[in-house]
Amino acid sequence: MKGLVIKNTGSWYLVRTEEGEDVECKIKGNFRLKGIKSTNPVAVGDRVHIIRNQEGTAFISEIEERRNYIIRRASNLSKQSHILAANLDQCMLLVTVNYPETSTTFIDRFLATAEAYRVSVCLLFNKVDAYNDDELRYLDALIHLYTSIGYPCMRISARNGTGIEEVRRKLEGKVTLFSGHSGVGKSTLINALLPGTEARTGAISAAHNKGMHTTTFSEMYATAGDGYIIDTPGIKGFGTFDMEEEEIGHYFPEIFRTSADCRYGNCTHRHEPGCAVRQAVEQHTISQSRYTSYLSMLEDKEEGKYRAAY
Repeated sequence: MKGLVIKNTGSWYLVRTEEGEDVECKIKGNFRLKGIKSTNPVAVGDRVHIIRNQEGTAFISEIEERRNYIIRRASNLSKQSHILAANLDQCMLLVTVNYPETSTTFIDRFLATAEAYRVSVCLLFNKVDAYNDDELRYLDALIHLYTSIGYPCMRISARNGTGIEEVRRKLEGKVTLFSGHSGVGKSTLINALLPGTEARTGAISAAHNKGMHTTTFSEMYATAGDGYIIDTPGIKGFGTFDMEEEEIGHYFPEIFRTSADCRYGNCTHRHEPGCAVRQAVEQHTISQSRYTSYLSMLEDKEEGKYRAAY
C-alpha cells in the first residue's frame, strides 16, 4: 500500500494512503536511509510504502526516491542531519526584522541550502504592521538586497491580512514548506490562509525577543487547488550539512557569477590574489552581509566550529 507522509511526531507518522485513508505508522528499528545519518529517516512529504499487520498497526517498509528535500545539521548531534521536509515545489521563509529579529546569516544559510537542493524560495517579510520607521527602512534594504539577487520578496502581515491573498495564489497546486524562527508568525499565517486549521500560535518572550516553540512536529495541510503547506517547528539555527568547501560559493548566485572572473579557478575568496569576489565586496556590488554569511559557512567545515544558534 502506498501513501504520503503528512505528519511526523518523532515517534510515529501519519500516512495518507492513495485511497484517502489516514494510517498511523511506525518504522522498524533498523530502518535507516542509505548514506544519510538523519535524526528523522522519514520526513513529511515522503512517498512511502506501508505494510499493515493483523494487529491493526502499520509499518513503513520503503521510501520512494525523493525529488528533493531541505536538510540542516541537527542541533544536538553535529554529525547528524535533520530533514525538514521532502518532495517540495517551493519554500516560503518567514522573516521578521524584529519581534523576533531574523539575522541575514540565518536567511543566507537557508537560501544556500535550498539552492543546493534546487528548491525555489520566496521570502515573506511578516509583521509589517508592527514596525517603526527605522525598522521599515531596514526592511526595505533587505528586500532590495534579496530582490537584486533574484529572490522574490513579499511584505505581509498575517495579523491584519496584508498580502495574504497573494500568498494564497502562490500556494495553488504546489507543495510549499513554511519555515523560519519560532515567533515569526508561521502558525498565524497558516490560520489566516486556511481558516479552521487552528495551528497553535504562541507569544514572544519579552526577555529575549525570541519566539517560543508552539509547533512541536511537522505537518501537512491541504490547500485549495491541490496544494499542500508543510508547517515545521521553528528553528533557532541553520547549520549547513553535507556541503563541500569548494561547493559553497555555488549556492550564492551573485558570488558564483562573479567568481568566473577570479584569477584562480579554485579560489575560496578568502585570501587569494586576483579575487573578483573580494573586489566586488569592496565595491559594494556584493553585499558585505552575504559575504560574511559565505565565510561563516566555510567555517562550518572546520571541526568544532559549529554553533547551535545563529
